[in-house]
Amino acid sequence: MLTLTDQADTIVTAIVTNQSEAADAGLRIHQSEGAGAPNEAAFAVQIVPAPEPADVVVRGEGSPVYLDELITDELDDKVLDAAVDEQGAVSFQILPQS
Repeated sequence: MLTLTDQADTIVTAIVTNQSEAADAGLRIHQSEGAGAPNEAAFAVQIVPAPEPADVVVRGEGSPVYLDELITDELDDKVLDAAVDEQGAVSFQILPQS
């Protein structure tokens, strides 16, 4: 199952709590429409008030991450990492588990 680095967990929680007051709010990862390179999956993220009925829930220490059921197999052996640049922009990276 997808895991989160401590940094990603902290950043996801900060984003979710700043953008939603819903009790079940979380970051949802789903397949992106045609944004990836050939033969490479592309994913999109969004803050949602609750998961979709078929979403898989990944829980770290903070806010949950919801995975669209269509991408769970692709992310099964991956780690979600996150960083914030000097301008405050957040970037997510999906890495192989070590």
